[in-house]
Amino acid sequence: MPPATTPSIPEDRAPRLSRPARVAEEIKSWVVEQGLMPGDRLPGEAELIERFGMAKGTIREAMRILEAQGLVKTRTGPGGGSFVHEVSEERARALLGNYFYFKNLTIKDIYQLRRVLEPELAASLAGELTEEQIAALEENFRDYAEPARSAEEERAQHVASLRFHAMLAGMSGNALLQFLIRFMANMLSDLTVYRRLYDPPNPELWAMGKRYQAELIDALRQGDPDRARLVMADHMATAQRLMEHQEAEMENRFITETPGF
Repeated sequence: MPPATTPSIPEDRAPRLSRPARVAEEIKSWVVEQGLMPGDRLPGEAELIERFGMAKGTIREAMRILEAQGLVKTRTGPGGGSFVHEVSEERARALLGNYFYFKNLTIKDIYQLRRVLEPELAASLAGELTEEQIAALEENFRDYAEPARSAEEERAQHVASLRFHAMLAGMSGNALLQFLIRFMANMLSDLTVYRRLYDPPNPELWAMGKRYQAELIDALRQGDPDRARLVMADHMATAQRLMEHQEAEMENRFITETPGF
């Protein structure tokens, strides 16, 4: 399978890449063809120059591009060199998050995807989790066992509640589904903190979220995919309604507190 970054549009319509960028793509394709894995050593500079027929400066710039992408790691000293490197999920989330930095995402945007993906995730895990995995989900409840008494407690509880969904995604065998759901949970957590959607505390959001998560765990333990799907779908719909209310409250507060209004 070719790298995910390989252009899929015809060359005559693809954006023109600089020579180092084209060489970087060629090196990635070569790594896949050779079956190299994270930690494997890449050829030295002289061999890369000969293999790809490019000048030293072009090869060095191509390697810098790959290192910036997180696909190559260079070590100095004895035993050093350039090595294939696996991009961590945290780095991938950060890079993708940068893309959305100026997109002005809303609660509705995020929940539009959550309401599609998370019910199917829940259904796929029903009857598949070990008791240890279920216990870990239940242990997460301790961080929001009681209603928040302040805005800061509400913030911490909201982050912990979203961690429940990230943990659930991590128990899936589908790497793409894991990444997408954990990315959305992270985005929602950042959005909540950045826009202070946790202030004032929302007891209804806390109570409904905890109840749905408890019902979901029961459905997962009982191995009932239809119930797990339904519980998660209801959970997402309710959370969206309550979070959009928080978002509207914050926007109204901003307007009334802004001089001139």
